[in-house]
Amino acid sequence: MDPDPENPQAIDDYIARYPEEIRAILQKIRAIIREIAPDASEAMKYRLPTFVLNGNLVHFGAFKHHIGFYPAPAGIEAFVGKLAPYQQSKGAIQFPLNQPIPYDLIAEIVAFRTTQNREKAAAPKSKKPTSS
Repeated sequence: MDPDPENPQAIDDYIARYPEEIRAILQKIRAIIREIAPDASEAMKYRLPTFVLNGNLVHFGAFKHHIGFYPAPAGIEAFVGKLAPYQQSKGAIQFPLNQPIPYDLIAEIVAFRTTQNREKAAAPKSKKPTSS
């Protein structure tokens, strides 16, 4: 049992707090991320379900009127045209609960972020100049 229901320690605990229709959306988003990034690990960060792959990959969460999706600023900038119908900020997208959730778009964003994080991890680390 979660010792602090307001601060769940695992994604399962987080999802379990919601009504069935919201749980189904959250589980589907989780399944999409797992399918696209099977080697990503799950965590709770900022009180949100988070996937980590060479750094934070994406966060997501349920709110009163929307699903929040947090793919980092680059994940929003790369899809600015497709995200135009949704309220967004520098690092967040809001998918209203009274509209169909764009699971295909979420999958595209996760694939982009997965590639981005893998490339970043594979890039040679720049060496800092040593002082003489």
